[in-house]
Amino acid sequence: MNYTTELLTDLRKKAQRLRINVVKSVGVGIAGHIGGSCSAADIVAALYFYKMNYNPKNPKMKDRDRFLLSKGHVAILQYAALAETGYFPVDDLLHTKKVGFHLQGHPDVIKTPGIEAGTGSLGQGLSIGVGMALGLKMDEINAKVYVLCGDGELGEGQIWEAAMSAKVYKLDNLVAIVDQNGLQAQGTVKARFDLTPIPEKWKAFGWNVIEIDGHNMEEILWSLDKADEVKGKPTVIIANTIKGKGISFAENVVGFHNGMLTEERYAQALSELAE
Repeated sequence: MNYTTELLTDLRKKAQRLRINVVKSVGVGIAGHIGGSCSAADIVAALYFYKMNYNPKNPKMKDRDRFLLSKGHVAILQYAALAETGYFPVDDLLHTKKVGFHLQGHPDVIKTPGIEAGTGSLGQGLSIGVGMALGLKMDEINAKVYVLCGDGELGEGQIWEAAMSAKVYKLDNLVAIVDQNGLQAQGTVKARFDLTPIPEKWKAFGWNVIEIDGHNMEEILWSLDKADEVKGKPTVIIANTIKGKGISFAENVVGFHNGMLTEERYAQALSELAE
């Protein structure tokens, strides 16, 4: 598959724009999930600006592709994408997590246009995705369901129940993406609940497995397109990423799983991401 230099450059710029919006959403002196948002920004940019079929003017379009943020604590990343694609004004991001506003700490399907399900209780997103994908199959609607999970989240048993079900029902319209940045709230994933080897586990559960560099835009696009060719089984894309990608002081630092920015670091982060 050949992707033009212009397309790849544009998508990389959009991913940086998402990261900038994440930082602005968090602001100064308030804790926010910067690390996991920045690690998944390239993936989310590829989904929203390249791959998925949707319409901000008609959020409930019947044949839309569905995106579920199973790691719902990084809602600020999805909000950034929804704003940039026109679901609501970009300036709304500056009011994230304010009481009564439509952009809360976890995705809210009732308040926020473009959200498919309330998520954030880890492990549940893939189960919801299985149900949606099965429903689309039964209704003969040609649409995909994309579920973004964290690697720490894979320790939840519900993930593997959903994985078994997806294989049984041959849900080739379901794509799980694992943001494998190696860190969770209190340290490394391996030190807390070591699930390695992860690719072999998904293969054993009957999934088509693709492993990529989650910051290489060409590999991301290739993996999403390759998933369309797979028939009779679901696909999981294991994306190797860097927590806090693009912000030097936050990269691979567990403290920025849910970190707070000073005025100085806020300015530094925006400066680095704008380069």
